[in-house]
Amino acid sequence: MEISSKKVGNVLIMGIKGRLDALTSSELESEMCRRIEDGETKIVFDLGDLEYISSAGLRAILFCAKKLKATDGTIAFANITGMISEVFEISGFGTMFNIYNSALSAAEKIS
Repeated sequence: MEISSKKVGNVLIMGIKGRLDALTSSELESEMCRRIEDGETKIVFDLGDLEYISSAGLRAILFCAKKLKATDGTIAFANITGMISEVFEISGFGTMFNIYNSALSAAEKIS
């Protein structure tokens, strides 16, 4: 898994590429904790390059969302397609979180 990031205004866009599973979920959790501790409160996950997500990956996302909520932060998701979209719908994440077609439109909505 690779994590990239860029700022658009006051929103941090984090791209996740590859697989988010039991082997990589702790890396995402650590990165998110660091970002939140650094003061980030508005985060968009761009999942356009995510190839696979397991239940451990879903738990990592939920962990990040709870950490962000504790700081009155906002989280959104973008570019969810294919199998990732199906997993989000089956797991109920599709109704729990705001999902947008692009990272830029998500950043505009939550800024």
